[in-house]
Amino acid sequence: MAPAITLAAEAPKLSAANTGFMLICSALVMLMTPGLAFFYGGMVRVKSTLNMLMMSFISLGIVTILWVLYGFSMAFGTDSGSLIGWNSDWLGLSNIGLTQLWDGYTIPIFVFMVFQLMFAIITPALISGALADRVKFSAWALFITLWATVVYFPVAHWVWGAGGWAFELGVIDFAGGTAVHINAGAAALGVILVIGKRVGFKRDPMRPHSLPLVMLGAGLLWFGWFGFNAGSWLGNDDGVGALMFVNTQVATAAAMLAWLIYEKIRHGAFTTLGAASGAVAGLVAITPSGGAVSPLGAIAVGAIAGVLCAMAVGLKYKFGYDDSLDVVGVHLVGGVVGSLLIGFFASGKGQSEVEGLFYGGGLTQFWKQCAGVFAVLAYSLIVSAILAFILDKTMGMRVSEDEEITGIDQAEHAETAYDFSGAGGGAAKTAAVAAAVGGAESKKVDA
Repeated sequence: MAPAITLAAEAPKLSAANTGFMLICSALVMLMTPGLAFFYGGMVRVKSTLNMLMMSFISLGIVTILWVLYGFSMAFGTDSGSLIGWNSDWLGLSNIGLTQLWDGYTIPIFVFMVFQLMFAIITPALISGALADRVKFSAWALFITLWATVVYFPVAHWVWGAGGWAFELGVIDFAGGTAVHINAGAAALGVILVIGKRVGFKRDPMRPHSLPLVMLGAGLLWFGWFGFNAGSWLGNDDGVGALMFVNTQVATAAAMLAWLIYEKIRHGAFTTLGAASGAVAGLVAITPSGGAVSPLGAIAVGAIAGVLCAMAVGLKYKFGYDDSLDVVGVHLVGGVVGSLLIGFFASGKGQSEVEGLFYGGGLTQFWKQCAGVFAVLAYSLIVSAILAFILDKTMGMRVSEDEEITGIDQAEHAETAYDFSGAGGGAAKTAAVAAAVGGAESKKVDA
């Protein structure tokens, strides 16, 4: 019998459809950072609005430059010891051909690079919500630079880079439950344990100044998240990206409803802040799991995350850490929940044939998920705390107490979010309003 003839697999060719789709998804993910800025900006008091907006916006500048210079190479270059990547040809994005394809896919390297850039931008911006009202802008900018370099880029390689230890172990993270949300949430906890509480924490009312801004931000995040999640399959050829799109919507809806029901039972009201926070909790939880679970599984993931995150946001009052805008309660807890539930709800009919406990697969995948979750959590928490400690002891991380009381916007940016002169009374009215706000804060502190 003549030997069988083995035909070489046809090399992938550039797909204009997938390339265009991924560029649109990249733009959607970019929109999430301004959306996050509005979400956080509406949740703080008037005197901190601009600072909160800027803490997100500055990440668009800093991380973009770092990613081009060396970040992309560190995250996705040739593996070294399963911990870090490196490719000198990618420094400054040099020696990359315009139509050179990302290995195994039908999109150019440049398209993959810019899509992943948007993930790298929003991750440190997520941390900022835990630090509202009290961090020097210059210290925050330097923290982003250091944190992206020694935490985000290596962790992205662990989870998504060929040869990364979590990738090789088989940890499932479709779009960033570990690399983005647990990473950012653990970092937030590490930093706030170092820099301490806001003046008046647990004593003064610190209510959101603009719930319409919060809802606008949440809506932009929900919209952009379709690119964040569905785009992470890097193409549209086999339906997995469509499954992720559907599961993103389903889990978010379930989490929002679950949060509101818990809130009504626990506190007696359905709040707009609860609706927005519940939606974000669902988005966070489905991010790692949406390619592995069915739509019914997505309802379960969203509902569980909605309740557990709603419960978790109150832990800061019990344990005394000042997570200003609930980054730990929503992103850390939501990321952990969504990542671990893969071990129970993976159907084997999505991104891979891996099955969770409820589909006959036992606990094998659950233990893999545990390894990824807790390794990233520990690394990010410890290293972030060390970075914050070094910066605090050298240049100082916090503004002065007087500046915090009178308003970080004026102290750090020489601006205020709202001009009251148009309301009548001109400059004198504006000064009077500012003095009244500062005086009220001072009285609270003195009390």
